[in-house]
Amino acid sequence: MSYRFTRALARTPGTTFARGLTSAAFGAPDLEKTLAQHRAYLAALKEAGLDVTLLDADDALPDSTFVEDTAVVAGGRAIVTRPGAESRKGETAAIRSALGKYFDALAAIEAPGTLDGGDVCESDGRVYVGISHRTNRSGAEQLAAWLKQAGIHTAFVDIRDLVTILHLKSGMSYAGDGIFVVDEALRSRLPLNGAEVIVPAADEAYGANCVRVNDVLFLASGYPRLQAELEKRSMRVVTLDMSEYRKMDGGLSCLSIRF
Repeated sequence: MSYRFTRALARTPGTTFARGLTSAAFGAPDLEKTLAQHRAYLAALKEAGLDVTLLDADDALPDSTFVEDTAVVAGGRAIVTRPGAESRKGETAAIRSALGKYFDALAAIEAPGTLDGGDVCESDGRVYVGISHRTNRSGAEQLAAWLKQAGIHTAFVDIRDLVTILHLKSGMSYAGDGIFVVDEALRSRLPLNGAEVIVPAADEAYGANCVRVNDVLFLASGYPRLQAELEKRSMRVVTLDMSEYRKMDGGLSCLSIRF
């Protein structure tokens, strides 16, 4: 199952975190609070049964704590991405080195392709790839060809006109057990083949970026109606404060590569 993991890779936020890319209008993040939220996130991963590798911060790369964008792991293999923002392309070197300890061979997205891991949503046997302002068609097609080698089908979802959704997983997640959580803005674009779909209320749309890790579902705190819907389906929900990461267009899935 696509939500069963034993390891995670994460990276400490740097002192320059507030200088990263963002389109949000929630003010600048507080570094002390950012670090405290990151520690709580790592503790939750470990509590869920994962062995966490934590990379050192890199102040030259303000967005580098959002490690999910730098690699995709699926079908027992890993591919290093080519981030769509020029300022983030330097993030992949450390990720390649770290993942090389666990995978014999690493594939890579090549130019002119760009791909952010945040645009890749894996469900059981199928991967949804967002064509966004960070992931282009070439990058998506390279990923699809790589996934096909492992027998994994890919569906492309064009989100370039959705100004409120940076990455595909900003607006959707696979909660496991055949259940998706999907922002209303995305619902009609997704070929979910009769799967159960939970659509958060408009003021709880940020909660669509939740993360299933083994027997636990991580949910950003502050979305009680969505939490209740998930718990009605017998899911064990753990809420985590993501306020400082939201200020930088980040979410729960962004902070780790799980495998």
